[in-house]
Amino acid sequence: MITFIVSIILLIIAYFTYGKFIDKLFGPTDERATPAYSNHDGVDYVPMSKQKNAMIQLLNIAGTGPIFGPIMGALFGPVAFLWIVIGSIFAGAVHDYLTGMISIRNKGAHIPELAGRFLGQFSKHIVNAFSLLLLILVGTVFVTTPASLIDILLDGKVAFSIILGTLFLYFFLSTVLPIDKIIGRIYPILGAILLIGTVAIGISLLFSDYSIPELKITNMHPGNIPVIPMIFFTITCGALSGFHATQSPIISRTTQKESQGRYIFYGMMIAEAIIAMIWAAAAMSLFDGQTLNEIIATGTASAAVNEIAITLLGAVAGTVAVLGAIVLPVTSGDTAFRAARSIIADYLNIGQKKLFNRLAIAIPLFVVSYILTKIDFHILWRYFSWANQATAVIALWIATMYLFVKGKNYMVSIIPAIFMSYMVFVYILNAKIGFRLDLNISFIIGAIFTVILTFLFFKKARTNRANNLKVDL
Repeated sequence: MITFIVSIILLIIAYFTYGKFIDKLFGPTDERATPAYSNHDGVDYVPMSKQKNAMIQLLNIAGTGPIFGPIMGALFGPVAFLWIVIGSIFAGAVHDYLTGMISIRNKGAHIPELAGRFLGQFSKHIVNAFSLLLLILVGTVFVTTPASLIDILLDGKVAFSIILGTLFLYFFLSTVLPIDKIIGRIYPILGAILLIGTVAIGISLLFSDYSIPELKITNMHPGNIPVIPMIFFTITCGALSGFHATQSPIISRTTQKESQGRYIFYGMMIAEAIIAMIWAAAAMSLFDGQTLNEIIATGTASAAVNEIAITLLGAVAGTVAVLGAIVLPVTSGDTAFRAARSIIADYLNIGQKKLFNRLAIAIPLFVVSYILTKIDFHILWRYFSWANQATAVIALWIATMYLFVKGKNYMVSIIPAIFMSYMVFVYILNAKIGFRLDLNISFIIGAIFTVILTFLFFKKARTNRANNLKVDL
């Protein structure tokens, strides 16, 4: 268990060391009024406490990803631990912190608006379409996965369509009602269920007879799928996820002070990584690769979640853990639709104080999402994974531009930005949902595209700096 325990310790230490370094680099100040006060509207801009914001942020970002992703990532073997730890500390938490703080400095702006300001108006339109695609896919994936878990939990006694309809109704109400009416009130309760279930799984695993495998770099995937680039698109939430860039601005609109940013944004990403570590370790401990692959192939990773929980905790406590696994996607799906509504409203400059305006945007979103539930889950997940990481790349380039123009150390964001840009190019060039090129050719072409992208970035960055681009509004 050395690898597992050391990994958890490293994640915790990182919050107090590298997280503090990133926070000091950004330079938060409580002298500035946050958007929660300067843009207060009683709907989306509402000041809430530090603990409540942190819990909402954790539940927002920790959807199906830190459970389903690590379980599927466990097929590669213990190398998955390496990506969770390194990815979350140096990429994911930096991504979440800078996205949230830059949004605070820009009146709670969402990623398309930030892209337009820092990367150019053309980027704004592209990122707007990309973000909406991602959010609708997320909302759809995060309604189907908890529905399948509830269906397993109820042993088919309630029609699947009723379960799906009930979740859609909750998502709809969470999308159109003021943030403090539903989300602000029930998230602390849901967060307690999540933490109790996950901690119980972790403790039970440590004291069980199952052996958590130690770190090995070798690829153990039963299908011999290449670790690079696939692991970066299998384990997203829990390491690095562009979905978080769509969620952090929601909390940037409810944060009371800038000094709370490290705890809310960097800290909750570290917490999500710990959740990912626990579920990845559980999957590797209980199943060999072939068995796990067969369980996942029966539908989604829902069956594996149920099997792990019941095996480690028994029927009653295991059910609580499964409820925690249900909480995660539910509390990300609702804010995915909420973020989509906000992005469309900002893009079209439609005020959101009136309920009619919110309904006019929300209803079409849910109609599209319902249609997407008819598509095979595995296809949805593959498209979601690529769109997710492509969005993360965009957010990292935005953060790099912000730091570059301000004359600060932009290496903390440009290194993960360049690396993940390369992986995004390689993946889409090689993948079945992409251009289906040979993997070696994809590596070469991907490198060329990454060099061109980096050159174009610095060209734009030098122009922005010369024009004294105002990065803080």
